[in-house]
Amino acid sequence: MPKVEVPLEKWSGKVREVTLGGSGGRKGLTVGGEATLPFLSFEGAMPHPPSVAIEVSDTPASEWAAPLRQAWGDALEDPGAWAKKAAELGADLIVLRLNSAHPEQGNTGPEQAKAAAEKVLAAVNLPVVVLGPEVPEKDNEVLMAVSDLAAGQRIGLGYCMEKNYRTIAASCIANNHVALAKTPIDLNLAKQLNILISDVGLSADSIIMDPTTGALGYGLEYTYSVMERLRLAALVGDKMTAMPMFCTVGEESWRQKESKFAEGVPPTWGQHDRRSLVWEQITALALINAGADIVVLRHPKTVDAVKAAIRKLAG
Repeated sequence: MPKVEVPLEKWSGKVREVTLGGSGGRKGLTVGGEATLPFLSFEGAMPHPPSVAIEVSDTPASEWAAPLRQAWGDALEDPGAWAKKAAELGADLIVLRLNSAHPEQGNTGPEQAKAAAEKVLAAVNLPVVVLGPEVPEKDNEVLMAVSDLAAGQRIGLGYCMEKNYRTIAASCIANNHVALAKTPIDLNLAKQLNILISDVGLSADSIIMDPTTGALGYGLEYTYSVMERLRLAALVGDKMTAMPMFCTVGEESWRQKESKFAEGVPPTWGQHDRRSLVWEQITALALINAGADIVVLRHPKTVDAVKAAIRKLAG
């Protein structure tokens, strides 16, 4: 029988490698570096499998669904204890959200942001990403304080958006941090923001993209297609789309009605505990296959399931 030759794509580009941590006594984590589409190792190198982050909040997350609150218990009361438990459960990195800084959720300031970040940084030596409330003026205020606090530890700072990218990028340059660049789900907007941040002077190996995540049933297919286009553009040599991708899976999945509500929904939706986990897991696995380098999760059981899937896919 004649030998069948499998056709292989030959890519001219690759995804940039970006390292979080690795200095100031903090454990390092490198993401990116792919020279192929996700898990197609027969076509090119995939030196770093996708990483799993666990989300921690500076507030007790009272609005979270019951299965999430039950899973974390008393750890929700303190971001340091929460981060420590997340590390014990296998997180590769911690994502701290400064929810209390939002003008409509407490409007706390730089001192409270520094206090929360200090607790997390002291509790774990994992890489850390700190996200503001996604209000540009407020993000500048609280993220600058955290940036100075963690100078030299190479944390991630987000979000770096069209309205505040100069301030966040300048702080990343000054304190050796990584910028999390967030845009609506659009290839051209993501590329343009990367160009703007680079023009400020931040090295391209200090930028991670958040292309904005849609959960299962709420834009997942569109998110997948945009992320796939970003990855394909990087692989054919477009350096301004070649940054690793960061997806807030937990936030998007758990705010949907299928995950949040146990009552007042059709019986055919099934048991709430199982349904909510499946929503987060399917969203995460889809986006990993679209090219996500970091997925941010909320439920410990999702962490286990996604890590097992990554090991299997990576062989």
